[in-house]
Amino acid sequence: MAIFQAFRALRPVPEKAEKVAALPYDVVSRDEARLIGEKNPDSFLHVDRAEMDLPADTGLYDSVVYEKARENLQMMEKKGVLIQDEKPCYYIYELTRKGKSQTGIVGCSSIDDYINGTVKKHELTREDKELDRIRHVDACDANTGPIFLACRYSGKLMGLMMNWKKEHAPVYDFLADDQVGHRVWVIDSMEEMKDIAEEFRKIPSLYIADGHHRAASAVKVGLKRRKEHPGYTGKEEFNYFLSVVFPFDQLTILAYNRVVKDLNGLSEKAFLAGLKFNYELMLMPGFPCKPVEKHCMGMYLGGEWYHLKAWEDIYRKKDIVGQLDVSILQEKVLSPVLGIQDPRTDKRIRFVGGSHKLSELQAMADETGGVAFAMFPTSMEDLMQIADEEKLMPPKSTWFEPKLRSGLFIHKLETGESP
Repeated sequence: MAIFQAFRALRPVPEKAEKVAALPYDVVSRDEARLIGEKNPDSFLHVDRAEMDLPADTGLYDSVVYEKARENLQMMEKKGVLIQDEKPCYYIYELTRKGKSQTGIVGCSSIDDYINGTVKKHELTREDKELDRIRHVDACDANTGPIFLACRYSGKLMGLMMNWKKEHAPVYDFLADDQVGHRVWVIDSMEEMKDIAEEFRKIPSLYIADGHHRAASAVKVGLKRRKEHPGYTGKEEFNYFLSVVFPFDQLTILAYNRVVKDLNGLSEKAFLAGLKFNYELMLMPGFPCKPVEKHCMGMYLGGEWYHLKAWEDIYRKKDIVGQLDVSILQEKVLSPVLGIQDPRTDKRIRFVGGSHKLSELQAMADETGGVAFAMFPTSMEDLMQIADEEKLMPPKSTWFEPKLRSGLFIHKLETGESP
């Protein structure tokens, strides 16, 4: 049973929505954020990447960064760029990329659902990244970026959402610079809100698609606030975190590709020979090789593209995690052949999201004389099965597109109880 409740969003006035909306903090570098911020004073990156408004030598985790984030958020509210809704609502958020749309409901998930496993995860988190977002949420007194969740929608829930879209005008409707369309509707009817809450209570599991660090951090801030307010009732806003829940079958997972800087001292001939024990190799002259099915991948090496297909006997008896292409690559190639023992920390490996072209992978490999691997995307079905079995994916297994924008919905963590 999932608890998913309406809330009073702090959000942009309609004429500012396009300017405020920003890519997630963790897909924008410091330099990129600074350039965006210089051109756009209303960008929400002034909150999510507040170091861009400080001297260049300021440490990323310096306390002044979090103070500046709080100051910038308060200033956006003071100037009327952001206004908080007077009563709790649900919100519909539609993103359209390359002609394909995904539409989800925005609300607040329970930190207890995260703790008890109703909100399911499939990745480990890093302590330093968690601590950063804990300090950010705590300083801002708000969840500033939504957690990207997925689930199996019921027919009634889907109908409620789609009917509201048909019968009401969106409050935001814009095309971002990356050609992703964003539309938002406000659900403020008590009857519909009651039905939505009831439908979510029938859903056994919500799955984190993207935002594991933000989710873990939001939960830890909530637990911190509980200690600070021992008389809490469970209804206070700090008991919940900002989320968007999409139907799982509307989502697009792109490949998360790999580029290794060198061949670990091997010649190209020796490296290729080492692959033949685990993969069927086929030279693909003249064009990049993009895999079209599971257990296959493209590989670029020394000016040539190859198609690799894993031999069935190396994964057939493995569990769901062991059968992932990223797991097979790590176990059979990256670790024993290329010497990448810990992909989380090894500086020789680079992870490249599937929104990048294969020609970019090729250029990266050519730059250092290394090798690039073009992966086949992990499926949502595999992701959910892994989460259901309480297992974990290898790092950088999924790349979701389009990315949710930050700044369109902010969840304030007031100490008082939610209405």
